[in-house]
Amino acid sequence: MRRFLLLYATQKGQAKAIAEEISEKAFAHGFSADLHCISESDKYDLKTETAPLVVVVSTTGTGDPPDTARKFVKAIQDKALPGDFLAHLRYGLLGLGDSEYTYFCNGGKIIDKRLQELGARHFYDTGHADDCVGLELVVEPWVDGLWAALTKHFTSSRGKAERIGALRVALDASRRMDPLKPELLHIESQVELLRLGDLRRRDPEERGQNAVDGGRSGAPVVESESESSLTRSEPPLSQAALSTPAAPPEYLHVRLQECPGQEESQASVTSVDPIFQVPISKAVQLTTNDAIKTTLLVELDISKTDFSYQPGDAFNVICPNSDSEVQNLLQRLQLTDRREHCVHLKIKEDTKKKGAALPPHVPDGRSLQFILTWCLEIRAVPKKALLRALVDHTSDGREKRRLQELCSREGAADYNRFVRDERASLLDLLLAFPSCQPPLRLLLEHLPKLQPRPYSCASSNLSHPGKLRFIFNIVEFLSHTTKEVLRKGVCTGWLAAVVASALRPDVRVSCAEGGKAPAPEISISPRTTNFFHLPSDSSAPVIMVGPGTGIAPFIGFLQHREKLQEQHPDGHFGAMWLFFGCRHKDRDYLFREELRRFHQCGVLTHLKVSFSRDAPVGEEDAPVKYVQDNIRLHSEHVARLLLHERGCIYVCGYVAVTHMLGRRGQLMVFTE
Repeated sequence: MRRFLLLYATQKGQAKAIAEEISEKAFAHGFSADLHCISESDKYDLKTETAPLVVVVSTTGTGDPPDTARKFVKAIQDKALPGDFLAHLRYGLLGLGDSEYTYFCNGGKIIDKRLQELGARHFYDTGHADDCVGLELVVEPWVDGLWAALTKHFTSSRGKAERIGALRVALDASRRMDPLKPELLHIESQVELLRLGDLRRRDPEERGQNAVDGGRSGAPVVESESESSLTRSEPPLSQAALSTPAAPPEYLHVRLQECPGQEESQASVTSVDPIFQVPISKAVQLTTNDAIKTTLLVELDISKTDFSYQPGDAFNVICPNSDSEVQNLLQRLQLTDRREHCVHLKIKEDTKKKGAALPPHVPDGRSLQFILTWCLEIRAVPKKALLRALVDHTSDGREKRRLQELCSREGAADYNRFVRDERASLLDLLLAFPSCQPPLRLLLEHLPKLQPRPYSCASSNLSHPGKLRFIFNIVEFLSHTTKEVLRKGVCTGWLAAVVASALRPDVRVSCAEGGKAPAPEISISPRTTNFFHLPSDSSAPVIMVGPGTGIAPFIGFLQHREKLQEQHPDGHFGAMWLFFGCRHKDRDYLFREELRRFHQCGVLTHLKVSFSRDAPVGEEDAPVKYVQDNIRLHSEHVARLLLHERGCIYVCGYVAVTHMLGRRGQLMVFTE
């Protein structure tokens, strides 16, 4: 069996699921996949690896590799490593990303570039899958082409080995017949170079032979039909022969056991980073009631913790799933009466899943309700592997066929339209297909970890010692899966409910005792990949671009700069520009008075504001509607600051900013 090393770097479980799919398909193609998380550095060694390497890498944050790849990236970025450190290595890489973000697939690109710098070479061209249009459009053809690329690699390697062996035999024979002649010394040295250097080179003919066709979807485009829906298809799909994936192997044995009442807290949630439980000391609504979006400011009291931050940092909020959705899911699974039972997991002895392991985000011995509330992303859009697994637990023929269509290659357009684009959840599918009765095991095998949500710090510890502020919009969206339902974001909806009492004027929220309502608490954790900081040279000009809630880190910047100027009145501080935008001046102009004060006292030297839904009135209002137009209006100043004064530009939030940087300008981007 031809072995290859298969590594995955995952944040939310997508890269892992794809790597596991590759591993399961490998056997049928005559290969053996040695599957590991990229963080398990004790189980593989690229320095001595002779087999080809396949890597699946996701992207998180502002274009960073996932948390599981931190140590790996740090290790390969060691500047002391020689340029041929991995010259023996042949690899193929699949990057996952979302083109709505500035640094598309950057997690994979960082690793890909560094492997090349260390001498590694592709045996299969890199694929970049876009979650914005559907990962499967690249993932499926990339995986399909992998087997031919691996076959060619092993065939080529075997052929080279045979040629080396033939030369060695001829050389040995000549040694026995005649003394070693000077010309044979050259032949022997070439044989040695070929044998030792073979793993550092590849034939030029191999280059460019395994490119992924980024435009190939692997599925016909299905025209929109007015009668098509999540539960119903139309010709030609309804009459097509389907190419469905193999059923994912079962690997978990689940035991529900009655257990004595135990107090369960968020502290049981697994996390790489330390978790701090902190009280909410303040909550303010920043927008008017008639604004399109409701924006809240929340202040946390971190004075009794070791949590520290710099302006521009982001941190994680650990949030639960909606209680009503958890109860509805329990009811649909007919497990309501067992919600307090403890869940115990073990690997099935007869499983066919290679490298099966217990999900690390599911703590043993916790109640079913706790696991569904704090550990599993029950709102996650189901992957095709989960849809395929649901097929085997669906009794109605029409429902079974429809689930098969949705997970098939031919049904890719319907999957995108009715599942992915509508952000359908597992509960939505179970309500839409009533004959589907999946076991609890299936959920625990397929639902990813409930991820903490990142937020920008909107304060400076110099201005607000012992406090941490952040802002957020209460996310609301319509779901049209089976019926039109207004939903709120998992974290923002929960936060809004938590701080509701603080927003009511009749209730005082305080951390102290004695006649006051106890302050609600939330759990937070630091993010270790923060880099969105003010320049170390305070004289460098700073340009800040932050529409909507993207202004959050810049409030921290301005508060910090104000205190530094008070502490160092004779210091030299560079100009600070802020480009801010919102819909309406009188409804959602966030931090309006505070920004005016910064501007009046000279901390903020230039304040440029755009109101996209207001007509310009008076001199104060911007003559353009959007932030990018305002930047273009002042492009000469921006270019001068970046190109001639070594300025830095910071962008937070969604905004079109292009063709703004020269060789010496610095761009820091944080997308939320």
